[in-house]
Amino acid sequence: MRKTRFIGSLVIVLILAVALVGCGNTTPTPKATEPAKKEFKVGLVTDVGGLNDHSFNFLANKGLEKAVKDLGVTKSVVESKQMTDYETNLSRFAQDKYNLVIAVGFLMHDAVEKVAKDYPDTKFMIIDSSITDRPNVASAMFKTEQCGYLVGVMAGLLEQAPGIPNALGKNTVGLVGGMAIPPVNDYIAGFIQGAKSVNPDIKINLKYTGKFDDPALGKQTALSQIATGADIVFPIAGGTGTGVIDAAKEKKVYAIGVDADQNYLAPENVITSALKGMDVATFDIIKGVMDDKFKSGNVFFDLSNNGVSFATPIKVVPKDVVDKVNDAAKQIKDGKIKVSNEMPAGFK
Repeated sequence: MRKTRFIGSLVIVLILAVALVGCGNTTPTPKATEPAKKEFKVGLVTDVGGLNDHSFNFLANKGLEKAVKDLGVTKSVVESKQMTDYETNLSRFAQDKYNLVIAVGFLMHDAVEKVAKDYPDTKFMIIDSSITDRPNVASAMFKTEQCGYLVGVMAGLLEQAPGIPNALGKNTVGLVGGMAIPPVNDYIAGFIQGAKSVNPDIKINLKYTGKFDDPALGKQTALSQIATGADIVFPIAGGTGTGVIDAAKEKKVYAIGVDADQNYLAPENVITSALKGMDVATFDIIKGVMDDKFKSGNVFFDLSNNGVSFATPIKVVPKDVVDKVNDAAKQIKDGKIKVSNEMPAGFK
């Protein structure tokens, strides 16, 4: 009997021992440490207008800031002080093995061509200039003649509209260009076509300042246009254009913003803005590189993909004018209106 009890006790001890061993095996296996996420670096080189131009440099940086927030990229920005800085600034980012280097503006074309050739393993994005012979360069191109046309239609109609406060009644508008280069002239060509399509007798006073970073010169140029009857001024001049808007505010006439919605610079005077989605293009191309979907060559942005448009007009613009501008936009999208980026005769 005792032997039976002893055997029974031994069996119980063995069962408990096995159970304890089993319990020990239930301890979770530590997870392998996930590898650290590799840093994705984007460098942006501004044109001479700098980040405070309230225009194209500002917009490109806005797209980069969105990529920092939404995609987790690491950003670095260098502001070019003069055109001779372009190559040095671009090369610095390439030497530091940035994943993408962004060049803001047509004037950087030659510098990007050279640096992209010197650093074939670095990807580049250039805004407003077509580079198609480098497999590591994407060119963001905007059909700004289309949004230029739309704000031209608005200006042409407003010059004929009765009862517009502070209108000078001279059927005259002023255009202030930075330089006679394609990204500027595309806007101007479209504006002239749009204005003339609804107001064939409109007078268009066009001046180039030769600079994108001189608000004082922009203001002086616009004041001279206003003095000769222009009650709507349209700057296509980067930072120089802020002076044009300041002149409109001072003289209580109207301005049309460019690239970004510039109404905040003079809410009672900036009737609308010709919008260029450089922030969208910058973000899209950054994301494309991150997703291994980088495409070299030209990438086009226009009315059909919301790459260009116009800002909501202020209340002084009559509803029937806004309706006609919206109709023109629809006709451009539908192919019924063809807008050329060639400068019209008399303005070349």
